[in-house]
Amino acid sequence: MRDDAIIATGRSDYPNQVNNVLGFPYIFRGALDVRARSINEEMKVACAQALAELAREDVPDEVAAAYHGSRPSFGRDYIIPTPFDPRLISFIPPFVAQAAMDTGVARKPIADMDAYRASLKRRADPAAAFLEGVQAHCKDLQRRIVFAEGEEAAVVRAAFSFKNQGLGHPILIGREAQVEAQMELMGVPAGSLEILNARLSDNNPVYTDMLYARLQREGYLKRDVQRLVNQDRNVFGCCMLKNGDADGMVTGVTRNYDVALNDALMVLDPLPGQAVIGMSMVINRGKTVFIADTSVTELPQGPQLAKIAIEAARAVNAVGFTPRVAFLSYSTFGNPMGERGEKVRDAVAILDRMTGIDFEYEGDMNADVALNPNHRLLYPFSRLSGPANVLVMPAIHAASISTKLLESMSRATVIGPMLLGLEKPVQIASLGATVGDIVNLATIAAYDVDRVHG
Repeated sequence: MRDDAIIATGRSDYPNQVNNVLGFPYIFRGALDVRARSINEEMKVACAQALAELAREDVPDEVAAAYHGSRPSFGRDYIIPTPFDPRLISFIPPFVAQAAMDTGVARKPIADMDAYRASLKRRADPAAAFLEGVQAHCKDLQRRIVFAEGEEAAVVRAAFSFKNQGLGHPILIGREAQVEAQMELMGVPAGSLEILNARLSDNNPVYTDMLYARLQREGYLKRDVQRLVNQDRNVFGCCMLKNGDADGMVTGVTRNYDVALNDALMVLDPLPGQAVIGMSMVINRGKTVFIADTSVTELPQGPQLAKIAIEAARAVNAVGFTPRVAFLSYSTFGNPMGERGEKVRDAVAILDRMTGIDFEYEGDMNADVALNPNHRLLYPFSRLSGPANVLVMPAIHAASISTKLLESMSRATVIGPMLLGLEKPVQIASLGATVGDIVNLATIAAYDVDRVHG
């Protein structure tokens, strides 16, 4: 074989497999959606052009998994997308549909092609509908978002994707040489991403003085604070937020959640009167449920559960849902009675005594009762007008276990946990998070749920 030739074949054991499933399902999808009288050559060429464009895009994690962890990029061994690429369904049909309309064979032209693309994405990704609204808001805001672990390959890819989608302005924290080396490896154009070296930043003296004033009575010497600002990228990033030099931050890929959270709390305060909580969004078979607290308070008591409910309901309302809160327990309305269920009943009693509560809530309840749209047939006194969509868990382990089980053993899509209640938006990814996860959390940080009025 010549070493200067680029070859594509129908064989799966060679690169650049020409597989008919790359084209024909999506040609038909585009043709059917505009009720085309026929499939002409222009529509076939449009499909080929779409495939050529998609091959030049940074590949998602699903494709890398199909390649056993290696991440293909456009070149002699990757000129055609793989059948594993989940973007095919939303990328190709609009090209085909547009060609059908341009050549006069479409009987039902599509007026809004962007809306059509969005509808195709929703078929493949249950979270797409929620993220579309969030992303549209972010594109208007153009926030400056810190990617604290800027030397990590996944973080660099996420930052580049965040910028390419027009979601805001990413800032990578890291040593320039290491970040630029990662960018070169992944084909990210030199100079396309802003890089800040914490040790060399001109703002270090300002950040050090600001943080020292905060920590000097907590056992920190000024040199300790200087070391934190110079060497801890989470601390440096949060100082940027505190000083108004950035609008949000995403971190967590290389550190445990509680370590990253403690770094943030070292610099940032909770919002006045609000609780800092983690909330996960679970989407399954067209239903959306929010679960809290999934990441912050380990064993909340009644007052803390009440605050978690208030914060979760406020955030759910801010993203466009009407909250119906259920305090979950092993018991349902006192059956069976037990000591561990008392704190759940205390939380409900606390909300009962409060004024200004503008959301439905009920408890103590089993999960199956809370999610049953007909539970009032058996419990006619329930204050929920329908199935609960905000589940307040009695402990962090219950919340974490339930969300991870749903994600691993069902078809559910989980977004989060989203960190809520800090004075500045910080989102913490899980260890080893995918590029898509990081981009989603950066988008949530840019959206800034705590300061969106629902």
